[in-house]
Amino acid sequence: MKESTHYNVGVDIGSTTLKVVVLDSNGEIVFTDYQRHNAAIKQTANLVATKLFNKFGDCWLDVVLTGSVGMGYAERLNFGFVQEVVAAAETIKQRYPNVHTFVDMGGEDSKMIFFEEGKIPDIRMNGSCAGGTGAFIDQTATLLGVETNELNALAEKSETIYPIASRCGVFSKTDIQNLISRNVSRNDIAASVFNAVAMQVVASLARGMDIEPSVFFCGGPFAFLPELKKHFIRVLGITEQDCILPDKAQIIPAFGCALLSETQSKRTIRLSEIMYILRYAVDDTPIDFSSRLPALFNTEADYKEWIARKANKFVPRGQFVTDKPTRYFLGIDSGSTTTKIVLVNEKAEIVYTDYQRNKGDSFKTFADGLARMRESVPNPDNIIIAGSCATGYGENLLRTAFNLDDGIVETMAHFVAAKYVDPDLSFVLDIGGQDMKAIFVENGTIRRIEINEACSSGCGSFIETFANMLGYKVDEFARLSCMAQHPCDLGTRCTVFMNSKVKQAMREGSGIEDIAAGFSYSVVKNCLFKVLKLKNIKELGDNIVVQGGTFRNHSIVRALELQTGCNVSFTDVPELMGAYGAALHAIGTKINV
Repeated sequence: MKESTHYNVGVDIGSTTLKVVVLDSNGEIVFTDYQRHNAAIKQTANLVATKLFNKFGDCWLDVVLTGSVGMGYAERLNFGFVQEVVAAAETIKQRYPNVHTFVDMGGEDSKMIFFEEGKIPDIRMNGSCAGGTGAFIDQTATLLGVETNELNALAEKSETIYPIASRCGVFSKTDIQNLISRNVSRNDIAASVFNAVAMQVVASLARGMDIEPSVFFCGGPFAFLPELKKHFIRVLGITEQDCILPDKAQIIPAFGCALLSETQSKRTIRLSEIMYILRYAVDDTPIDFSSRLPALFNTEADYKEWIARKANKFVPRGQFVTDKPTRYFLGIDSGSTTTKIVLVNEKAEIVYTDYQRNKGDSFKTFADGLARMRESVPNPDNIIIAGSCATGYGENLLRTAFNLDDGIVETMAHFVAAKYVDPDLSFVLDIGGQDMKAIFVENGTIRRIEINEACSSGCGSFIETFANMLGYKVDEFARLSCMAQHPCDLGTRCTVFMNSKVKQAMREGSGIEDIAAGFSYSVVKNCLFKVLKLKNIKELGDNIVVQGGTFRNHSIVRALELQTGCNVSFTDVPELMGAYGAALHAIGTKINV
C-alpha cells in the first residue's frame, strides 16, 4: 500500500550527466537535478538522493531509468528501464501533443522523432558520427581555449558563417585550425560551428522527411547554448513561433521516465533503501576480468625501475653565452593545439625552450614566446639568430608574418631530430594533438611514411578529450593508467564507438584507472593496425623512437612495447622534437642527416 508521501521518479544516466525528475501525485514537477557525474555515478546518485531525502524525507518512490549508462544500473537495482527516445516521446505525447518534429541533442548522440496523427512515431538516431552532438561542440571550445558556455556569447557577435565539416572530429578540427591560422574571429568560428552542427543533424537524421512545426528542441546543448537553436531555425527555414524550447530542456527524457513510472516501474521502494543500496550494495556484482589486457606495470617499483632504465636518450643541452655576440638557430613547431620553440647553439645544444597552448591564436602564442625568450637572457643584444625554420600547421603563417628563413615538412623535422639522437633508428612514431606520423627507416634513409587521414582515435586529443570528459587532467589520467591492474580492452575504434565501449565498461563497474589504461592500449592498437595496417611487427625493426607530446604519457610507451615486443626509446623532451628538428634544419649542412 502506497503512503501519501509517494512520488514518481525518472532518472536519465547518460555518458556525462545524471538527470532526475520527480513528480507528485498530480503529475507536477516538484524536484529536478542535473549533475555531471565524471564517471563517479554511484557517488553522484547518492548526492542527489541525499538532496531528495532532505526535501521529502523517507518517501516512497516508483523509479524508471533511461540513458546509455542507465540500463546497467536498472538491471542491478531491479528498476524499470525505457529507451531514451521512448521516454522523450512519452513527454511529447502527454505534455506537448501539437509537436510534429522532435530534435534532441545530447553529449554523444542526437535524435529526431517525427509525429503524425494515427501513425507510429518515426524515430531517427545518429549512427557512427558524432558531428551533430555536444561532444563536437565541446571539442571546438577546447580548440578556441574557452569554456563551452562561452561559445554562445561569441556566436552572438558573429558576422560571417564559414564552412566547417562536422561529419568527423578530425576534419572539423582541421577546418577550424585553418580558420584560426587565417585569423578569423572566434565569434565567426563559434557561429560557424553551430551552423555546421545544425546542418549535420538535419542532413543525417531528416533523410527525406519534412521537418514541420511545431519543432521541439531539447537536450543540454539547446538548454545551455541558446544561439544553437537560432542556427537550427535558419537551417530549417522556420520561425521562432514554430519552435518550442522548454524550461530545463536538458531533462526531457528523465521527465518521460517519471511519466512512465506508473506503468513501467518494477517496484515501489523507500528512498532510504535506495540510499543504502547506493552506499553499500550497488557494486556487489563481481567483475569479469577474463577479457582484460595485461597490466602495464605490476607494481610501483616496476614502474620506477622502467623509468630508470629508459633514461638513456637525452637531447644535448647548453648555456647562453652572454659576454659576446653568439650565433644561435631557432626552430618552431606550430602545431594544431600547441606552439613549441627551441633555440640551439652551433653545437646543436638546446639553450632555450618554450611550450604553450595556442588558445586559438598561433601568431600571438609565438610572438609571446619570443618575448619570453628575450626576457630570459641577461644580455639579449648578444643573441644573433643566424637561422630560423618552422614546421607544423602554422608554418606558412609564421614564416610570412615573422620573415623566417625556412620551413620544413613535419615528417622530415621529426626524422632529422630522431636520427640526431639515435643514428641507428629503424622506425619513428610521432603522435601529436590531432595527427600521427610513422616513418619507416632503412639503412639510414626514409623508406616509407604513413600519416593518419580521417581518424583521431590514436592521437593526443583523443586521450585529452576522454580524460577531460571523465574529470581528469591528462597527466593524472596517465599516472592512473600506469597503476591499472586490469586494463579494459577498448579495441581500435573511432571516438564515437569508443564512447560506447567506455559506457559499457562503466556499466560493468570498471575503475577509472582500468579505463585510462585501456585508452593507452587503444592508441597503440589504432596506430599499428588501423593507420599502419601492419601485418608483421618486424617491419618496425629493432630501434623504435617515439616523439610528440602524447609520449609524455608513459603508459602509451609501455603499451607499445607490450604490443610489439620491441624496445622503445624516447627523449626527455618528446614534445619538442619537431621544433628541435626544425632548429637542426636551420643549422643546415653542419648536421649530416
